[in-house]
Amino acid sequence: MANGEKDCVTDVVVPEPQESDVMHESGSSDQSSDDAERGEQEKINLNSNLTARIKNPLADIPKSTLMRDVKEFAQRFGLEDILPTLQRGALVAKDPSNFENVDGITEDEVEAIRNEVLHKWRQPKALLFTIIMCSIGAAVQGWDQTGSNGANLSFPQEFNLIEADHPDAERNQWIVGLVNAGCWCSDPLNFYFGRRGAIFVSAVFCVLTPIGSAMSQSWPQLLIARLLMGIGMGAKASTIPIFCAENTPASIRGGLVMCWQLWTAFGILLGFSANLIVKDTGNISWRLQLGSAFIPAVPLAFGVYFCPESPRWYIKKGRINKAYESLLSLRNHPIQAARDLYYMHSQIQIEEAVVGKSNYVTRFFQLFTVPRVRRATLASFVVMISQQMCGINTMAFYSSTIFKQASASVTESLLASFGFGLVNFVFAFPAVWTIDTYGRRALLLFTFPQMAWTMLAGGLAFYIPESSPAHLGVVAFFIYLFAAFYSPGEGPVPFTYSAEVFPLSHREVGMAWAVATCLFWAAVLSITFPRQFRALTPTGALAFYAAMNVCAFFMILLCVPETKQRTLEELDYIFAVPTRRHMSYQLFTAVPYWFKRYIFRMNVKLEPLYHFEKLGQDENCINEIRRRREEIAQSRNANVLKEKGKEKDDLNRV
Repeated sequence: MANGEKDCVTDVVVPEPQESDVMHESGSSDQSSDDAERGEQEKINLNSNLTARIKNPLADIPKSTLMRDVKEFAQRFGLEDILPTLQRGALVAKDPSNFENVDGITEDEVEAIRNEVLHKWRQPKALLFTIIMCSIGAAVQGWDQTGSNGANLSFPQEFNLIEADHPDAERNQWIVGLVNAGCWCSDPLNFYFGRRGAIFVSAVFCVLTPIGSAMSQSWPQLLIARLLMGIGMGAKASTIPIFCAENTPASIRGGLVMCWQLWTAFGILLGFSANLIVKDTGNISWRLQLGSAFIPAVPLAFGVYFCPESPRWYIKKGRINKAYESLLSLRNHPIQAARDLYYMHSQIQIEEAVVGKSNYVTRFFQLFTVPRVRRATLASFVVMISQQMCGINTMAFYSSTIFKQASASVTESLLASFGFGLVNFVFAFPAVWTIDTYGRRALLLFTFPQMAWTMLAGGLAFYIPESSPAHLGVVAFFIYLFAAFYSPGEGPVPFTYSAEVFPLSHREVGMAWAVATCLFWAAVLSITFPRQFRALTPTGALAFYAAMNVCAFFMILLCVPETKQRTLEELDYIFAVPTRRHMSYQLFTAVPYWFKRYIFRMNVKLEPLYHFEKLGQDENCINEIRRRREEIAQSRNANVLKEKGKEKDDLNRV
């Protein structure tokens, strides 16, 4: 961090550009004339953005220079046949709020860009099919998790495993927990095979390993099968959110990427349903519960190659033609594809100037050494570990055990767990709209306090006498209420957030780090929770996780920046803001504002942390587009009425 960081104030004071902070455009031999033509274009240091300015890299480039750059780009990558479209797209990216006045832009292109804002959920079939495949992959994840939920009531007896209170009882929990291993292989899989290839390989693992688990004849065989399943699940969990994030437009990225959590919740519901269906099949019930998880992995393996590959992955590999083909499939109009292609290319060049190109090991260490990447690493770590701190996976893995402890029978435990899965799925739907409206950070800060008190209330409900008919009902009610607050907040946000915060160069290893954080602590939780449950009693164990929710709230407040409505490349500027600057703003500006505004009821205004400069479609731009569209519609209606009036007059004359 820069030494001058502590002197920063909220007002923007543009510093004189330092030589080390300026990233010059490469290429031209006559550098001085280029600089003069570009005007004194100011670049923001992506390692230490002290003024929290979020800048469009094309905004300050003169039109003539931009047109020449686009022409050179088209010639270099063999795109001369679409050069006029590329040039118009670059001009739209340069000034998104003034796209209607771009030279040569057609009415059809203007309408397509307007609809991007006014009808943002109208997306091409290829994008929708991609989301469906990603959703199936998420359902695989949820079903695999809940297969162990029901099976852990019976497979210990099958293999004569020791009782839960024995000192060596952990091997049972290791069988449950090892499903969460193996995400670190996602980086090489993505590097060599692409996003689709990595998903295909993981899907094959998720087809074969549940069948292997069901056919296990000893607990070591089951242990190995679960470990191999962890490789598939880890690679899939690391890749699918990235694949989804890279293919979707910024305006709805959160709503579409959060399909991971929504359909993971659906997979959990399917898993609980399967557990109920096969519960009375005798000694083979646990085999069916574990083995049934292969079902959704089959269509994933067959369907993933029908999706367009990530255009950003193609750009990373230098295959610009392929990237444009993907964007044509993923956008409604060629002007949008051309705009996004050149904008991505420009931002990725800046990224490479900051972090460079490196091998896997170097990229891993850069997660903690390059300031821009380190801030993303910290933020993703916080949202991922918070998912375990909130206690949700105690329910995903052990809800049947918890309800059984609340004096429920095996059937009642499975039914109550099914109810938990249903609530988890249904209440995830609101996040499809709220995650891009209110933002990732806002959802987390609202839902964590609610999860804290509902978890505590669920623990206190165990004090109700077991003889009371209200005992199980009240415990289940507060656990369901906890799930209702979890599903639209900490449920969808971590994977959505982690998939978008890293630069393209570090996205695979960064997402692997984030998923490893989540799944490692999920494994720790699954291994330790049974003993914790016995040592602290149900009330103490749930109260412990209630306190963890409070801790997670403050971690998110201080360490997690907002990312809504920004392109993946624009987030480089968000994470260039030093963490100390972000913390200082939250503690000394945002928190006092909330006290003054909502406790003391004072009429105060919150000074924003970030200062955006012509980036994307901001609120004023959206309102202006709507106003213009209404004017056009009114003009057309007036013309129609006028024509009808003329026709009526002609008829009257006749």
